[in-house]
Amino acid sequence: MKKGLVIEGGAMRGLFTAGVLDILMENDVVFDGAVGVSAGACFGCNYKSGQIGRVIRYNKRFAKDPRYCSWRSLFMTGDLFNADFCYRELPMELDVFDSAAYAANPMEFHVVATDCATGKPVYKRLDKADAEAFRWIQASASMPLVSRPVKISNGEYLDGGLSDGIPLRYFESLGCERNVVVTTRPRGYRKFPSWKIAAAKPFLRRHPAVYNAFKTRHVWYNETLEYIDSRVAVGAALLISPPSSLEISRLCHDPNRMQCVYDVGRQTAKSQIEHIKEFLR
Repeated sequence: MKKGLVIEGGAMRGLFTAGVLDILMENDVVFDGAVGVSAGACFGCNYKSGQIGRVIRYNKRFAKDPRYCSWRSLFMTGDLFNADFCYRELPMELDVFDSAAYAANPMEFHVVATDCATGKPVYKRLDKADAEAFRWIQASASMPLVSRPVKISNGEYLDGGLSDGIPLRYFESLGCERNVVVTTRPRGYRKFPSWKIAAAKPFLRRHPAVYNAFKTRHVWYNETLEYIDSRVAVGAALLISPPSSLEISRLCHDPNRMQCVYDVGRQTAKSQIEHIKEFLR
């Protein structure tokens, strides 16, 4: 029986997920594969490298560093999260990502990005933590309006959360029969059309397929949540979500607030750890 880990994004809400994943790693919970979207890709790759505590450590360390995330970065580079700093300097020099451990771990790691030409999800398996892999992780987390499309080979890609933010069906299609799904919204949450849709249209003229994905995102997202509930009901999925709305902005710079959200994730996973182990057995 193949076991999968499905990790939603949500920018700094992803620190809840980081707390969950650290508890799972501390308890030696093993999966055959994991798939991450947006922040779920950035933070989830540390599960394959086995680096407990790395996500909260570097987020707190660089919370107020303008090289990490700032309006200055957006104006100067076109990316709110500075691409060179986040996907080269940080993992290669400042808080080193363990590429050898990542490659040695047999667990598959996949990410989801949105193809700017079609507005459809693209699923990429990353076996090595090389420069191209970090480009795919960057693409998965590149939010429209505050990020440039990421060019890889002949394509351009943006945030995977635009097209498949919780890819449970994708992992089931790969043969994963038992899946732990980690979301960053509380159970029962439903998404409504965003006021940002109208504001986004002029900025996405070059990418009409991305705009259409943005415009219809709430429809497929809510349908996905209903599908997850149906899989939980028959014992094919286990959902880990925050007990209430996380009190953190998408672009938080407060290390104390980051720690609080991370701790909620740890507490939530710790309270369910025996149930999680039993589910995967």
